[in-house]
Amino acid sequence: MEHALTAAALLDIWERGRSQPPVERTLSLLALATGPETPSPPARISIGQRDAKLLKLRELVFGPRLTGQTDCPACRRPVEMDFAVSDVCDTAAIERPETGQARFGDLELQFRPPHSDDLDSLPAQAGLAAQKRALMERCVTKASRDGEQVPVGELPDDLVDALSERLAELDPGGDLQLALTCPHCGQNWRAPLDIVTFLWAELDAWAVRVLREVHVLASAYGWRESDVLAMSPCRRQAYLEMIQP
Repeated sequence: MEHALTAAALLDIWERGRSQPPVERTLSLLALATGPETPSPPARISIGQRDAKLLKLRELVFGPRLTGQTDCPACRRPVEMDFAVSDVCDTAAIERPETGQARFGDLELQFRPPHSDDLDSLPAQAGLAAQKRALMERCVTKASRDGEQVPVGELPDDLVDALSERLAELDPGGDLQLALTCPHCGQNWRAPLDIVTFLWAELDAWAVRVLREVHVLASAYGWRESDVLAMSPCRRQAYLEMIQP
């Protein structure tokens, strides 16, 4: 993967991602994280595996620590977050069986964890309950009662929440949680980590900053964008300091 992590490649991903819907943008980042030799299409790996690869990509591009800010759910005051990628990457990278099975009453189900393709297929305007059912119908690969196959679309609604718990057990890295403590009131809670949104926000801020640097250096020296991007960040900064002491 390291060979693709040039400034030019990252800017290409950023430029493409600005006009893409969220799932396609995620797959663009994932393609950069997995490289051309990945055995499975990026859209067909589990959400936990996806997030583990994006965490590794984030570490390679922006370093081993993630910082951010959230609000305490108790006192509503801002809380700074600062943690290592490795603190959450091990959870995301846990390898589990690719399929699971369970009995719910007289129903026997076989299922797999959700993929990005599944999330992309969910009806955007539907409510949460309808989306959960749509996801269940995609992830259940076989349903039977007393040895007779049951159409997945005919599974009862009360099965949706129970199956959601089993899917989470099958892919524990698909729901990353950070353990946080408020320094103001002492409240402890767990906050979800959306690495896709986090990484894209960092990439967007980085791209805007680098393009400003290209503009300044190209204006001062007449260099092409490719010339500026080929420089290391340290060398670009040295030239910028000469122009703007």
